Amino acid sequence: MSEDVLLVKDLYAGYGNQEVIRGVSLKVSKGEKVVIMGPSGSGKSTLLKSIVRLVEPWKGLIYINSINVLDPRTDIRKVRQMVGFVFQSYNLFPHMTVLRNITLPLETVKKMPKEEAIQKAIKVLRLVGMEEFKDRYPLQLSGGQQQRVAIARALAMDPVLLLLDEPTSALDPELKEEVLDVLRDIAKRGISMLIVTHELDFAEDVADRIVFMDDGRIIEEGPPHRVLYNPRIDRTKKFLRAIARRVFR
Repeated sequence: MSEDVLLVKDLYAGYGNQEVIRGVSLKVSKGEKVVIMGPSGSGKSTLLKSIVRLVEPWKGLIYINSINVLDPRTDIRKVRQMVGFVFQSYNLFPHMTVLRNITLPLETVKKMPKEEAIQKAIKVLRLVGMEEFKDRYPLQLSGGQQQRVAIARALAMDPVLLLLDEPTSALDPELKEEVLDVLRDIAKRGISMLIVTHELDFAEDVADRIVFMDDGRIIEEGPPHRVLYNPRIDRTKKFLRAIARRVFR
């Protein structure tokens, strides 16, 4: 299991009495990029949140870097420090500059000295093309720029796994492409990534494997070209046809 950054086995989770995740098993190897696709309500976001217990799983197993995430003795705060999470919304502090949005968690969570945190923040901002905006506030940025800052903040923590939950869903096409370009570049750097997205071209470019979810279950998975161009399950075919129609409409 040493090469598996993430191992999920027979996971069940939900909200109240509503079961959302139904026996999902999944793994992400070191450096692997796995894309999750599927219709709205299929459990994709809940799965990502369950991995770091933002949603408490009902039963199953989750290991991150061989740490049993669901063991009551596990310090979940330390686990979350190992995982970068980029949401659909940017979740930046509006009253803090771009630079401070990144240095704050480095100083408070990683106990990094201020000057070292600044250097680290500038390095990741440069990586996502946002260094020149370091003294601006989030509301002075476009949506695409804010999302790039959110990605930089996640990367600054040196995560063993990067979780991305539809990071471009709130953006218009032009801004969406600038964020996807940044993610393509990051994907080349050997970071393990689990990405929820409906962007077919991006999934084909970046993914080592595509996982298709429906009704809280994984119903198909495989290499990107095979899943996108020759899916075996009718539900996958129907979904991909609907996405393709929307793209070329």
